Amino acid sequence: MTTQKLFSFGHGYSAQALARRLLPQGWEIIGTTRNPEKAREFDNAGVEPILLGQEPIPAQLGGATHLLISAGPNAEGDPFLRDYRQPLINAAPNLQWIGYLSTTGVYGDHGGGWVDEETPLTPATKRGIARVQAEMDWQETAQDLALNLSIFRLAGIYGPGRGPFAKVRNGTARRIVKKDQIFSRIHVEDIAQVLEASIHRPDSSGIYNICDDLPVPPQEVIGYAAELLGLPLPPEEDFETAEMTPMARSFYAESKKVRNDRMKRDLGIRLIYPDYKTGLQALLQEDQ
Repeated sequence: MTTQKLFSFGHGYSAQALARRLLPQGWEIIGTTRNPEKAREFDNAGVEPILLGQEPIPAQLGGATHLLISAGPNAEGDPFLRDYRQPLINAAPNLQWIGYLSTTGVYGDHGGGWVDEETPLTPATKRGIARVQAEMDWQETAQDLALNLSIFRLAGIYGPGRGPFAKVRNGTARRIVKKDQIFSRIHVEDIAQVLEASIHRPDSSGIYNICDDLPVPPQEVIGYAAELLGLPLPPEEDFETAEMTPMARSFYAESKKVRNDRMKRDLGIRLIYPDYKTGLQALLQEDQ
C-alpha cells in the first residue's frame, strides 16, 4: 500500500491537530514554517520540518499525496501559489486531495443573521477581501490542474492553549458588549476531524463551513468561563467606548450566525464539541 503523505503549508494550530490524528495511522507529514524553534517542535512531534526561505520544497511536495494550505494571503496574494505554482503543477499527478483553510470572514457582516455556503460573499475587512481572492485563485488553479479542492471556512478557533481561562484567571478578560453582536466558533479537535473526514472522502470536494451548533455573543463565552472557574464575572464594557486596538475592534465589524449542515451531511460529521459549553468544560478538565 502506498504511504500517504501530507504536505502541510503553514503548519499551524489546526494543521498540527490534524497531524496528531494522522501520524498514528502511519502517515508521513511534512510541515513548513519560517520559525526555527517551531521547526524543532515539528521534528519532536514526528513531523518533517521545512524552513521556508532556507530549504527547497519541490522534491518533498512532488511526493505528496495530500496538500493542506493553512497560510493566509498577504498583500501579494496567496503565498503558496505565488512561490510554488510550478512545483504544484509537477506534483499534481500524485495529489489525491487539496484542502484550503479559509475563514467565515468571507461572508462579511449580516447583522446577526444566518449564512451558509450559498450566501454571497461580501467581506467587510481587508483580511476578508484577501481571503475571497485566495479562494478564487485556488478554485481556478484546481480547475486548471483537474484536481479536487475542498475549502474549509473556519469560524473562531479555540482549544488547548487558546481558551479564555488564562485571561479570566489573571483578570485581563473583557466582556465587550455590542448590540446584536454574535459569533460562531469551533474547537480545534473538530476542525481536525472534519479535515480527516474530507481526506477519506476525496470525491466530496466543495466548500464547507466549519463551526459548532451554537453561535453566541462573545461576552457569554467569557462569562461561562468565569462561572466554571468560580470567579467573578468580568465587568461589561460598551463596545463604543471600550479601549481596543484596531485589530481587536475589526473583529466586531461583522456579526453573523454560520450554518454547518453541509459539513455534517456531506462529511458525516458528529461534532465532538457541539457548543462552547462542552468545549470549555473539556478544556478546563485538561488544564487541571
